[in-house]
Amino acid sequence: MITFVSDISHYDIVLNLITLAKRSVWIGTADIKDLYVLQGSCEKPFVGILSDLIGRGIEVRLIHAKEPGPNFRADFDRYPRLASSLERALCPRVHFKIVIIDQALCYVGSANFTGAGMGMKSISRRNFEAGILTDNVEILNAATEEFDKVWRGSECRKCQRKQYCPDPIYASHK
Repeated sequence: MITFVSDISHYDIVLNLITLAKRSVWIGTADIKDLYVLQGSCEKPFVGILSDLIGRGIEVRLIHAKEPGPNFRADFDRYPRLASSLERALCPRVHFKIVIIDQALCYVGSANFTGAGMGMKSISRRNFEAGILTDNVEILNAATEEFDKVWRGSECRKCQRKQYCPDPIYASHK
């Protein structure tokens, strides 16, 4: 299965699939902001969804390129479980947008984890985004390897941007 995902379907499809994860969710994004989603009839910060997943015993990994702004941090601080249990890495070179769910389904596309990219912004205030959602083994394995090589720090030695890295993945790569 390969599904083309565009505009509002990022919100309707990708974010909803994340909430249904059974084992793991890996998210790689250049930018993450105070993204909000509907849960039932209530608006909820996306970081609250991540906290709920962790509470269900689901592994959640997040790689992003820069520290989010104060609104995101305020939402993050409302969910103490995130500080202790969210697996997070910061890499200023990350520009990919990859979501891997249960090592069985992946999204690869252009949308950052922001309101305009994936969230509740109105149609007239959203970015024009595109991506694919697939369970194709070749694409899934390639996306997983791309995410994982950054996660395990294998790119750090050749990065040449260590002076801009506020939180090196491995201290030995400083």
